[in-house]
Amino acid sequence: MTDLLRRPLTDQIAALARRALSPVELMEATLARIDETRETLNAFSALRDRDALLADARAAEERISAGSPRPLEGIPLGVKDLEDAAGLVTSHGSVPFRDNVAASDSVQVARLRAAGAIVVGKTNAPEFGYTAITKNLLFGASRNPWNPERSPGGSSGGSSAAIAGGVVSLATASDGGGSVRLPASFTGCFGLKPSFGRIPNESDLWVMNDTSVQGPLTRSVADAALHLDVTVGPHPLDPNSLPHPGVSYREILADLPSGLRVGWSPDLGFAVVQSDVAAVASEAKDFFAKAHHLEDVAGGPPLLGREWGLVSGFDLLSGLEHLLPEHRDDFGRAFLQGLLPAQTMSAKQWGAIRRGRQALNRWCAELFERYDLLVTPTVPFDPPPARGPFPSETEGRPQPPAGVASFTIPFNLSWHPAATVRAGFSAAGLPVGLQIVGPRHRDDLVLQAAYAFERERPWAEHWPA
Repeated sequence: MTDLLRRPLTDQIAALARRALSPVELMEATLARIDETRETLNAFSALRDRDALLADARAAEERISAGSPRPLEGIPLGVKDLEDAAGLVTSHGSVPFRDNVAASDSVQVARLRAAGAIVVGKTNAPEFGYTAITKNLLFGASRNPWNPERSPGGSSGGSSAAIAGGVVSLATASDGGGSVRLPASFTGCFGLKPSFGRIPNESDLWVMNDTSVQGPLTRSVADAALHLDVTVGPHPLDPNSLPHPGVSYREILADLPSGLRVGWSPDLGFAVVQSDVAAVASEAKDFFAKAHHLEDVAGGPPLLGREWGLVSGFDLLSGLEHLLPEHRDDFGRAFLQGLLPAQTMSAKQWGAIRRGRQALNRWCAELFERYDLLVTPTVPFDPPPARGPFPSETEGRPQPPAGVASFTIPFNLSWHPAATVRAGFSAAGLPVGLQIVGPRHRDDLVLQAAYAFERERPWAEHWPA
C-alpha cells in the first residue's frame, strides 16, 4: 500500500476501478500516512472526522461496485488552507482566522467533490500565502520530503509536501506569483499555473487581485490534465472565468505538434541563478531541440518583483486593515513587513506599476509572435531552510526583489499559462524545475509540451523514501 500511495493519481484511479484496491483501504492508508508524516512533513493542518471519512469511502465503494463511479471516485483530497471546504476552518495560516469555519466549498472544491473526491482535510500554507516558505504561527513549518531540513516552498507547500511525500495524490493549490510552480519545482512535482480564469476563483479576498489563479500540483502531467478536466469552465461568481475549452486536456496530451518555435531564456535578463541549477535547466531545455526549433531569447521583460508585492499587499490590505487595531500582534512579523508598506500606496505608484505591466504585456506579445513556447528555469536556487530565510545573494551575486519568483511572477502579471516539470537534481540532490510558458489560453499546448518532456524523462516513478 505504501508504494501505491506514492503512485500517480491516474494509477490509483485505475487500481480502484479494477477492484485491486477499495476506497476504504485507500482512506485508511491515507490517514495512517498523515499520522506517520505529521512530525516529519507537517503537510496537513486539519482533518475531517475519521468516521465521516470512512463513511464517504464506503459510499464510494458502493458506486464503484454498482458500475457507476465518477472520475475521481474515492480519491482522498487535500484542500489548501487558503481555500474553502465546507465544515472545515479556512485559517489562511493566520491566528485571527483560526475559527473561520467555511459554510460552503469553493467552486474548485465543489467540482472536485462532484467528481467523487473525498475531502480529507486542509494542507498547510504560509499566512495568506504571502511567502514561498510554508510556515505560520498556527501550525508551524512544513518540510520537504527530499530533505526535511528544507522547505517544500510555498504558498502551496503543504500540498506539495503531501504529493511528493506519498500522503495524497490529489490536493488543491493556487498561484499568485509562483505558488504552484515554486513548491512543485522544490519537491519535484508537476505544477501548472493555468491561464487567468481557467479555473473559476470566487474568493472574497482575491477577487480584485488579477494575478492569482488555482491550478493543479500533481505527480504527473496526466494527473494535472484530469484535475483540469473536472474543474474548468465558467461560473457566475467569477466574471473572469473562461468558457470551457471544448476539449478534454487528458485526451489530447499526446498531440504535441512537431516543428514548434521554442525560445530559451536562462535568466529573463535579471534572474540570479545558482550555477548547478542553471546547468540542469540548460541541459533539460535541449530536449526541445530534437523535434522543434530552439533559439536563445535576448533580453527580457521589466523587473517587477517589488511592484508585484506592493499591488498584492494593497489588495490583501483592503480585506484585513480593519483587523489591525485589535489583532496587529496576532499576525506574523514577516507577514506584516510585507503587508504594511501597501498602506502608503499612491496614485503615482499605481500609475508607474500600471506602465510597467503594460511594458511586460508588450514584451510577451512580441515574444509569442516569434515563439510558440518559452522555456526557462523555474526557481533560481535550491529550496531554502524549512523556516527560512531566502538567500539575499547567490554565489556572491545579490538576488533581485522577490528573487525566488524571478521566473514566475512575470506570467502571473501577464496571465500566460506556465508549467514546471522536473528537469533533474542539483548538486545537493534536490529537484530542479524547468518552466514551460505558452501563449494565453494555450493551456493545452503547455500540457502537451510537458507531457512530451515527461515521456522522455519520466519522474513519476521516483519519489523520496
